[in-house]
Amino acid sequence: MVEIQLTNTRSRSKERLVPIDPQNLRMYLCGPTVYDRAHLGNARPVVVFDVLYRLLRHVYGADHITYVRNFTDVDDKINAAALVRRQAGDPRPLEELIRERTEETIGWYHADMDALGALRPDHEPRATDYIPQMIAMIEELVAKGHAYAAKGHVLFDVRSFPDYGQLSGRSVDDMIAGARVEVAPFKRDPMDFVLWKPSDAELPGWDSPWGRGRPGWHIECSAMSEALLGRSFDIHGGGIDLQFPHHENEIAQSCCAHPHDEFARIWLHNEMLQVEGRKMSKSLGNFFTVRDLLDQGIPGEVIRFVFLMTHYRKPMDWTAEKAREAEAVLRRWRGLVAGIEPAASPAPAVTAALADDLNTAGAIAEMHRMAEAIRNPDAMQDDLRQLTGGDGLGLKRIFLASAGMLGLLTDELGGWIAPTPDLSPLAARMQALRTEAKVSKDFSAVDALKTALAEAGVEVRMTAQGVELIPGAGFDAARLPQ
Repeated sequence: MVEIQLTNTRSRSKERLVPIDPQNLRMYLCGPTVYDRAHLGNARPVVVFDVLYRLLRHVYGADHITYVRNFTDVDDKINAAALVRRQAGDPRPLEELIRERTEETIGWYHADMDALGALRPDHEPRATDYIPQMIAMIEELVAKGHAYAAKGHVLFDVRSFPDYGQLSGRSVDDMIAGARVEVAPFKRDPMDFVLWKPSDAELPGWDSPWGRGRPGWHIECSAMSEALLGRSFDIHGGGIDLQFPHHENEIAQSCCAHPHDEFARIWLHNEMLQVEGRKMSKSLGNFFTVRDLLDQGIPGEVIRFVFLMTHYRKPMDWTAEKAREAEAVLRRWRGLVAGIEPAASPAPAVTAALADDLNTAGAIAEMHRMAEAIRNPDAMQDDLRQLTGGDGLGLKRIFLASAGMLGLLTDELGGWIAPTPDLSPLAARMQALRTEAKVSKDFSAVDALKTALAEAGVEVRMTAQGVELIPGAGFDAARLPQ
């Protein structure tokens, strides 16, 4: 069996994945708070975990993986979004406006993540369906002396958990000195965090031993992961921005409620996203959602490919140039395997790259190597020749299966870019016109054809060796000159 190694944030080292139960490997990804559209940074952990999910299904079998990604559908931001609608004149009860907003946002999220080729998790729990489990866990924490009630709130006593801070590598005192914490007179310690808070008659609320209220954010994931994956499971992850305080608080709650269980063995975090070398920010005018890019005509497969070009533990820079490069590569690749059925298994080198801490950049490099061998069979390297017996069709099938491991070149969800048609006749025409123009000194026909190709989204590269036509972003085969 393929050995998978992943970088565990908690140990700060690469570790071999040893499932608690190889017949049911379990992983949890913190999902969105459903008050608005997912921005580009929200999509990165989804794509990272989707690649991991595909790898695990390949190695252990699809029936032996349980993948959970939640929806936080009770939150102050959701309440605020609903209040905006009321202030705009909607007369309906706030509870109805909140429910409408969450349903609408979940629908947007599914559509956008589907467009990126992300497989749906096995379970997508909503926080509001697990309120009794949250209340039960809070009661247990209070009974064990790890939480206390005050002014209608229940707070976790951070000082009661000596290991608090191990995930982020900071002591509680360091956190207090360096963090902005919510100041409240009823807190025993500034770092104590809310497990339960009161709700007025209009806001969403549930009856509890501490009065009508609603859960804090952190307790939601602890309760939902326990309900669906058990008290100990294999992998927990999200963006690095969740490492503290969200994941640190999850560990504290779950380990104090169940001190004899592991909670999550491996913690996986992806780094943050930039845009054209700068932090994505509304104030900088470079903030956009996944839907913004899709509506601009950038295919979801291109967005996914740009994500995969950078290792998940490195900051990722979204640039227009990378998007153009990704689209051109994908069009060429689709042209290589049009009409081909994938092999049963990907290339071992692609699997090995992904098994080495999800080295997607390494897997893409291997895809480029196979693509070159498909285009030029005489240059096929020995390992690929041994893998396929020199069979070009066999290599194409393995290439397509390998792309599927990355979630590329598949038609599972539709909406992917089409293969590029054969441009060699146009390249030959351009070369002939160029040769004639060198004699006549009249380059008008060359310029006219070059302009027509540019309008179809084709870049023309002319060198001493000849003419190369490269489809770019916005390529439109229907506009190619006849």
